[in-house]
Amino acid sequence: MNKKKQKKILKWFIILSVLFVLIELYLRKYWGFCDNVLMMYSQQYEYIEQPNQKRFRFRNHIYYNQYSMRSPEVDSTALAILGFGDSIINGGVMVDQDSLATTLLSKELSMLLNQKVQVLNIGAGSWGPDNDFAYLKEKGDFNAKMIFLLVSSHDAYDNMDFIPVIDKVNRYESKQYQSAIVELVEKYILPKIHDGVGTEEKPVAKKADTFNSGFQNFYEYCKEKNIPFFIYLHPDKNELAAKQYNRQGEEIIAYCKQYNIPCIQSLHSIELHDYRGVIHMNHSGQRHIKEGLLPVILSMMNRQDSIQ
Repeated sequence: MNKKKQKKILKWFIILSVLFVLIELYLRKYWGFCDNVLMMYSQQYEYIEQPNQKRFRFRNHIYYNQYSMRSPEVDSTALAILGFGDSIINGGVMVDQDSLATTLLSKELSMLLNQKVQVLNIGAGSWGPDNDFAYLKEKGDFNAKMIFLLVSSHDAYDNMDFIPVIDKVNRYESKQYQSAIVELVEKYILPKIHDGVGTEEKPVAKKADTFNSGFQNFYEYCKEKNIPFFIYLHPDKNELAAKQYNRQGEEIIAYCKQYNIPCIQSLHSIELHDYRGVIHMNHSGQRHIKEGLLPVILSMMNRQDSIQ
């Protein structure tokens, strides 16, 4: 190989190396690659976000406290409301911490009630009510004054199966990628090409033949503890367009009627532009969830105060 050809190869090597470094830095610093929310296995509720995480991902700030809640640290002096659910209440990496419905509720309720209120955000992607109740059994209720479940129609039969997902399914990593470019390709480009669905929109499939036991367990727990309890039924985009819940959603509504559980049906308070996919909410969608929850929480608080 002559010197001219060697110089040309060296030149291209340097150009490509510099380009690689620039892309790597851009993905890390601007978009938050290699700063993903990390997960861990649980014997009680399959999996959960690792505690004590502070992330910057896709231009959004994400925080998990010592109990793996997507909330500030629990303040024992505050009035606590526990909000349970899955990736919808959690918000995922596409929603900033300050834009979460639970964050907005905490601020507005604190102002309206003139005392510190914490609406604690408990949930993980593809959790069902049984996952949520298993968390409640393990961690306790933090002296909660109210508990609510934010569910979708598919949660009617979304039962735990304990099929391993940690480090086996995209979005459930226990450690960070070492390269932002590799993460971009493996987690986002290849799945989009292969499945036509982005990683953040693809749920873990869990199905069963029996109605999820978590609904009844929450009802009985709250009744025994005399804690006000209600359910918020979140529609997917197809249900919203049809202005009607599907068969599983109707089963949840019928269950709530049977046990006299308040059920917020948000078909008329959410709009199509609030979605970032088939079921997940963007920032405006989280705000609309907050607006649906707020009057019910206040009403149930007033009712409880009048009883006491």
